[in-house]
Amino acid sequence: MPKLLFLSGSIRTDSLNTKLAKAAAQKAAELGAKTTYLDLKDYELPIYNGDLEAASGLPDNAKKIKELFVEHDGFFIASPEYNGSFSALLKNTIDWISRPHTDNEPPLHAFKGKIAALSACSPGALGGLRGLVPLRMLLGNIGVIVSPSQAAIGNGFKAFDETGNLTDNKQDELLNKVVSEFVNLSK
Repeated sequence: MPKLLFLSGSIRTDSLNTKLAKAAAQKAAELGAKTTYLDLKDYELPIYNGDLEAASGLPDNAKKIKELFVEHDGFFIASPEYNGSFSALLKNTIDWISRPHTDNEPPLHAFKGKIAALSACSPGALGGLRGLVPLRMLLGNIGVIVSPSQAAIGNGFKAFDETGNLTDNKQDELLNKVVSEFVNLSK
């Protein structure tokens, strides 16, 4: 079974997207996948700056995150939507770990050929859907194979029960479909 990484593009306390990523990880584990949840709050990074990279190389936390991506067959991103796009936190993380830090490292080592699944959750009716379009485009540009299915969970403040499960059957079925497709593509 595949080894899959789950993360949220938000580090906010009580983040809807963190809840969504953890719910997806649980579903993947129930399908037999080995899952890891990556909390970006534990891996603070400076804003990407080529001069900083030239002077100091990759920050240790970027190397740690990159290693997690390399060790896994695929990754599931639950991304908040900020102004019709994905979060600066997520973009900055991707930018840092896209950079090589060893002499013989292949370009985009953490991304090329990996499988990704996308989801979003927001308080609005569209559930963060608009932010998934540029995220899908970015990942495709760096060699990631993005699963066709995606989940955008609207009405996010009422979407989860106290145990972190989705309360709406249709939303839960959608997430099941996305996670199942992700696990199957990652085998």
